[in-house]
Amino acid sequence: MEMKFNIETSVVIVAFLTSFFAVFLSAGIVIGVPSIAGEFAMNNIVQNWIITIALLVVAVFTLPAGQLSGKFGVKKALIAGVLVFVFASIGACLSFSSESFLFFRVVQGIGGAFSNVAAMAMVVQAIKPQNRGKALGFTVTGVYLAGSLSPVICGFLVYNFGWRSMFYFTIPFFAICLALMIWKIPGDWKTYENDRIDTIGYLIYGIGILLFIYGFTSLMNFIGQVCVLIGFILLVVFGYYETRTSSPAFNMKLFKNMKFTSSNVAALCSYLAIAALTTILNYHFQYVRGWNAQMSGLILIVTPIIMAIMAPNSGKLSDRIHPQKLAAIGMSIATCALLILIFLDANTPIYLIVLAMILQGIGMGLFTTPNTNAIMSSVPQKETPNASAAQSAMRTIGQTMSLGLLTLVFAWVMGSLKLSSQYANMIVQSSQIVCIICTVICIIAVFASLVGIKSKDEFNTEKSG
Repeated sequence: MEMKFNIETSVVIVAFLTSFFAVFLSAGIVIGVPSIAGEFAMNNIVQNWIITIALLVVAVFTLPAGQLSGKFGVKKALIAGVLVFVFASIGACLSFSSESFLFFRVVQGIGGAFSNVAAMAMVVQAIKPQNRGKALGFTVTGVYLAGSLSPVICGFLVYNFGWRSMFYFTIPFFAICLALMIWKIPGDWKTYENDRIDTIGYLIYGIGILLFIYGFTSLMNFIGQVCVLIGFILLVVFGYYETRTSSPAFNMKLFKNMKFTSSNVAALCSYLAIAALTTILNYHFQYVRGWNAQMSGLILIVTPIIMAIMAPNSGKLSDRIHPQKLAAIGMSIATCALLILIFLDANTPIYLIVLAMILQGIGMGLFTTPNTNAIMSSVPQKETPNASAAQSAMRTIGQTMSLGLLTLVFAWVMGSLKLSSQYANMIVQSSQIVCIICTVICIIAVFASLVGIKSKDEFNTEKSG
């Protein structure tokens, strides 16, 4: 792509900035979790919900965001998402209790859902197919660059100015994003303008995914088991209902394409396997080794900075080499990182931890952009909001279930004890169990990446029941 300030370039810049600063806060809050939990006197179960609750809400609202952004315009949806996110950031800063803070994290999740879906859909609809992998690579680079810088910047902010400074820091940048969208990108992209809103589908899906993931984090008690069962049944009902309605919230026929299906399964498994690692390492550095937030943030930049380097290059490669081959190689490398972290304890040499983080960065950097390209290029242009919603849903559901798995294992090992250095051995034991489970899931992601290699690139279907 030529770097002329045309619409394509403007779209890429906006997608990069919105992705960067949404993820910057999402990733950086990990560093601030101990400070937030300390101020509001949270136990380890509630503390883990600081991260999980926003991801859960993103998962609930992702599919509605896909249809609504297609109906009313992806640019309008992106502007609305950013405005909601900024409002929630201000609210989080003004929080006076754990309940009020978690409420604004819920609102942030709603804004994040629309931002994630609309930004990716806008890139795919505005960029020519031959440049799509490169453009997606830049967008994903924003995600990884934010991941690499946020631990350092947020560690510095939390250590010197308190956890609220993380939220205040992002607001001016979101204001710049809004200005660029309003004045530099004319028009909008609508694909489902004449479709009716699938309110019933939204409710079935939202309640189903909410119950399923909440129950997943509470599987040790009867209520959690019931929630998982009811949630699973509702998701099955949602899938059946969507095949029967004329204007579905999500076009289930897309899953007839093996490339689309296998790439989404691989994405789900990859994030389920990898998302908890940053939290595990942060807990290890702050609770097991006794480092402060600033020091922990400095070491946590290793993985995302490697991802930021890899993402645009793997995006270019995925325009020429089969993206699912690259994705499979990436997940194989990430599996090696997890194998190392299975043995993580207080005596693990730092160089070995850094090696695992480097392997994780290379692996996920090779996986994410090609996998996203495979998903987005496997559907007709009309279905890009749906494909973006599916890709975003797989990511957020995987991330939420990964942190839910973390919460579940920690609760099983530690009960409701407050996380502290006093219980370092139990934190180590919990982390090792999570890493063992995640290694198995990562291997599944490798095979899922390989399944759809011989399938066709595009699945032509009308969005009808």
